Amino acid sequence: MAKALTFPGGIHPAEHKELTENCAIEPGPLPRQLYVLLSQHLGAICKPLVAKRDKVSIGQKIGQSEAFVSAPIHSPVNGTVKDIALVSHPVIGREMAIIIEVDPQDTQIQLPDMSKISPDFDETKYDPDHICTLINNAGVVGMGGAGFPTRVKISPNPQMPLDTIIINACECEPYITCDYRMMLEWTDKIIAGVKLIKRATKCEKVFIAIEDNKPKALELFAKRLKESKNCQDFQLCAVKTKYPQGGEKQLICSVLKKDVPDGGIPPMIGVLVCNVATAAAITDAVVQEKPLTHRVVTVSGGGINKVGNFYCAIGTTAGDLIDFCGGLNDKAVKILMGGPMMGFAIADLSTPLTKTSGAITILTKKEIGNAKYENRQTPCIRCGRCIEACPININPTKIAHAVKNDMLENAKQYNMMSCIECGCCSYVCPANIELTGYIKTGKILEARRKKLMPE
Repeated sequence: MAKALTFPGGIHPAEHKELTENCAIEPGPLPRQLYVLLSQHLGAICKPLVAKRDKVSIGQKIGQSEAFVSAPIHSPVNGTVKDIALVSHPVIGREMAIIIEVDPQDTQIQLPDMSKISPDFDETKYDPDHICTLINNAGVVGMGGAGFPTRVKISPNPQMPLDTIIINACECEPYITCDYRMMLEWTDKIIAGVKLIKRATKCEKVFIAIEDNKPKALELFAKRLKESKNCQDFQLCAVKTKYPQGGEKQLICSVLKKDVPDGGIPPMIGVLVCNVATAAAITDAVVQEKPLTHRVVTVSGGGINKVGNFYCAIGTTAGDLIDFCGGLNDKAVKILMGGPMMGFAIADLSTPLTKTSGAITILTKKEIGNAKYENRQTPCIRCGRCIEACPININPTKIAHAVKNDMLENAKQYNMMSCIECGCCSYVCPANIELTGYIKTGKILEARRKKLMPE
């Protein structure tokens, strides 16, 4: 492994990983009711395939869209459809969900069986086209946060042929350790998924990028890659611990020293970036033909009574998971679906987990910082810290002012749509201006203007 690789810009927020990094994955709660959203990915929203009072079984497909950029939804449990109704959505406000009453005979969640995956796993017995089909059937999407349908990413495209795979094992967001625990506990499963991706895409190069604050994961992957079949040409890369190292464009810059064109996507330069949790889900989809119905979620922060990493059914509400962890303590002031940099503050504890929900973070006033908590904004002093920290080299202040003054065309000219919403600018702003918040608002307003999002 070479010296730790990095990218221009970025920040070094306090990590707070020590709260949960040594917490092994354990089964999460099995509530009596799940709220399975029909929108859990980028692309077309699914339509329900079931109706009220229908019986459903574990793994049954309950939602689907015929659009190419989409992914089906499956039931995580045996049960009965109670209703199909609007519920809180962590990103877009409200969206339709299939509400399932769990069968009373289902009493607990079982952790995945790791015994079927070994270093001798042979991906060559799977046909590349069949791999893509099984991934599509299982509803696998990018689980690092973006939620792009994985089948679309790995399907051959003559206009944008792929030659390089980068496995994103950075997990740079503070507090979150769900991917890290998977790296330590599900190592062979992740490596099997990487081999299946390589088989499906026919890529020649594979890089596995892990931040250098995860020495145990680096050591374990180095050992397992030597022991695993057909991994001789995989390259393990130590990348510098810096936020947002896990952003796919920043990771490509760090590992390959290449830039994705502004407004473009990694396949335009022949690169596929895949998260470690997605790689594990691909193994489930192909080897066991098991759909994506559960995921590992980190519950952390100073405002919760019990922290940890939990294997949860998709559709579990934030409230049910918080209750499972002993509830909030008297210091809790803010609940985030996600981490403190890119997560979404939620006020409704009935908001359910989706395929991309890697964490619930409960912060105290001290963790937020007094000035941020009390929202004491002051006028911009044109210090330029936001520009210095921005990993994609745009001017967040100009965009924020344009959005604030209802000048969306100006905001777009300042490259608003290129923003990855990492939160670096808000973090470093001495005036406590929520620059990322303004940019997110601008994007929502633009999407509504184009009828791509409901009012």
